[in-house]
Amino acid sequence: MPNVTFSSPLLRHAVTVFAEDEQSSSVLALAEAHRIPLPHACGEGDCGVCAIDVLTLSGKMLGSRLTEKEKRRLSLIGKITPAEIHQAEARDVAPRYRLACQFIPRYEDVLVKFSGAARRV
Repeated sequence: MPNVTFSSPLLRHAVTVFAEDEQSSSVLALAEAHRIPLPHACGEGDCGVCAIDVLTLSGKMLGSRLTEKEKRRLSLIGKITPAEIHQAEARDVAPRYRLACQFIPRYEDVLVKFSGAARRV
């Protein structure tokens, strides 16, 4: 089960949480459960407010498939290119940006960076 480390100017220091239920907890759900002020609006992958920068800390990212909503929204907000989508799908290369509401860390430890306006959780 993975550790997820949150880093942001909105936090006093980085916060690492252990994702106990890695099969179903999105990064956004983990943030909310641990009162980490990760900005979000819809929670459904439609708005893009919860875009995060993800760095794998434990080697290759497993199970990192982009959802259709992520592909569409991250493309629209300029966080991912068609070439990066192709690499993620064809070459199993983890993309740098994800949507926190869609990304479920499976077995890899990750560093999640975010910014933006804080929202109370």
